[in-house]
Amino acid sequence: MREGAGAIVMVLREDWADPHVPLPAYQTAGAAGADIRANLPPDLRTKGIALAPMGRVLCPTGLRVAVAPGYEMQIRPRSGLAARHGITLVNSPGTIDSDYRGPLMMPVINLGEAPYVLRHGERIAQAIVAPVIRARFTQVATLDETARGAGGFGSTGLT
Repeated sequence: MREGAGAIVMVLREDWADPHVPLPAYQTAGAAGADIRANLPPDLRTKGIALAPMGRVLCPTGLRVAVAPGYEMQIRPRSGLAARHGITLVNSPGTIDSDYRGPLMMPVINLGEAPYVLRHGERIAQAIVAPVIRARFTQVATLDETARGAGGFGSTGLT
């Protein structure tokens, strides 16, 4: 796998953030997503953030990013957390635009049946950096016909 030309993501650590929490990183040579970790404020580092079933929280990462123009950073859940504990992201995938410079926060939700504690330094999401194609939107009087037509959810079969 190669790094994309121009796909550099500049990362700024917040002043309050723990510098020992690793920056986003790919865990294997073939990984498409770089794992992002919770970087909790000092008062929450020991106890973590408790999430009751159906509870949600904006989990801090302690980071701000600058994504290269022409790219986006998609934020996705980690499959292991989802499968084992029902922990996922509310808006998945989330998009970090190339012109956003605010704090990188993960909107985490507990869809599981048991409470879950988000721990300081825990891998909570993954980032995919992808090129962006900007479309032109043009109003027309009619659309072309297709075999599917206006069929919506489930219209192509259930299996």
